[in-house]
Amino acid sequence: MGGAPEAPSSPPLPPLRGSRGPKRGPPLLLETSQMEALYEELFRYLDSNKDGTLDILELQEGLQRIGFIEFLEEGQKIFTTGDINKDGKLDFEEFMNYLKDHEKKMKLAFKSLDKNNDGVIEASEIVQSLQILGLTISEQQAELILQSIDADGTMTIDWNEWRDYFLFNPVTDIEEIIRFWKHSTGIDIGDSLTIPDEFTEDEKKSGQWWRQLLAGGIAGAVSRTSTAPLDRLKVMMQVHGSKSGKMNIYDGFRQMVKEGGIRSLWRGNGTNVIKIAPETAIKFWAYEQYKKLLTEEGQKIGTFERFISGSLAGATAQTIIYPMEVMKTRLAVGKTGQYSGIFDCAKKILKHEGMGAFYKGYVPNLLGIIPYAGIDLAVYELLKSHWLDNYAKDTVNPGVVVLLGCGALSSTCGQLASYPLALVRTRMQAQAMIEGNKQMNMVGLFRRIVSKEGIPGLYRGITPNFMKVLPAVGISYVVYENMKQTLGVSQK
Repeated sequence: MGGAPEAPSSPPLPPLRGSRGPKRGPPLLLETSQMEALYEELFRYLDSNKDGTLDILELQEGLQRIGFIEFLEEGQKIFTTGDINKDGKLDFEEFMNYLKDHEKKMKLAFKSLDKNNDGVIEASEIVQSLQILGLTISEQQAELILQSIDADGTMTIDWNEWRDYFLFNPVTDIEEIIRFWKHSTGIDIGDSLTIPDEFTEDEKKSGQWWRQLLAGGIAGAVSRTSTAPLDRLKVMMQVHGSKSGKMNIYDGFRQMVKEGGIRSLWRGNGTNVIKIAPETAIKFWAYEQYKKLLTEEGQKIGTFERFISGSLAGATAQTIIYPMEVMKTRLAVGKTGQYSGIFDCAKKILKHEGMGAFYKGYVPNLLGIIPYAGIDLAVYELLKSHWLDNYAKDTVNPGVVVLLGCGALSSTCGQLASYPLALVRTRMQAQAMIEGNKQMNMVGLFRRIVSKEGIPGLYRGITPNFMKVLPAVGISYVVYENMKQTLGVSQK
């Protein structure tokens, strides 16, 4: 074993300031040999059973106990990266190699922030660096971030403070640090209007991007399948709710089960899952092309350009896969035996209604992208700013719960803003199936709904839609994180 001496029975707390622990005074100006001695002492402290190696529990619980990590999964990322020989344990040599390698990466991150090369990071340099990376914050918010790292109260961060803070934080560069706040689309709530993920050049070169997209696609498939009964109920209430005016959640489920049995609750889900792959691929490709058109070479994309590029990419993807949206609605609204599957549905639509039927409701669907993506992004930025203003005093990492909550709330607000257009789209897609219904355009349908049902008529089915948000977010997050590990997505 790499030479760590036997630990005393009650090792002292290492004199490093944990990234989330209480500030224990200014960091020490230590030479390399002194740092190695300190790492050795830390290893002995963490090795609670004194067998000369660290298992995952020893590392997680030890780092959490002394305030270096808040969430156990962060210890998992450190352990996975450090365990080079994959024997399920960290020996002293692996522990040291991880810390030295991580320190080198953090030195590069420090230098990238220190714009004037004076050896310290100031609030203005944080603002400038984040603007280059497409994240806009105020100088006051930057000062709060700075305070969470600044140990000696100088309102600047030197290398020792930076190293101590990020020593056991599994991020390796400034882009990863700001991506605490990246609005990830690995979280799937069943809608397809979110702005695509942003990937770094390293992720693109290493192939991490497609693994993340695949992990997101699988998470979306599991999440949509799990919440499919609520999604079908939403569609039924959108299409049929006005006929009786009394369809509620209980009655809706009862009617669906009575008409087609339990299996009918998942009718249309196959199409909803199948379209994830082509839509994700098209949206990602289109997003990269629109970014190139809207930004100069080498320039980082800003929030406005990201919104425009994402909206155009969403519109492009929706245009190409829209016939599948129509078939999903037809299958969901259809009665038992009406269609034997996706291909039978496509064949019957083409035979009886022609090619144009595959694009019914396309205009309101396209118009819905702008309010959805715009409100989603705006609310997320607002929540991020609120958190930075009020809660960033102790850590720059908001944690999983805050990020998931912000993502779910911003997406819900986006849905709320675009819901009337989504309802009109669904009615237009399905109106040929409803006997005696006059075929109407978007404006005519809006007028009829408002005149007969009032403004609430534009929000029929929104309750089951909101009911599926929390389970969808939770399920997709768990599956997404597990799939990233399975596919070998670097956790750093």
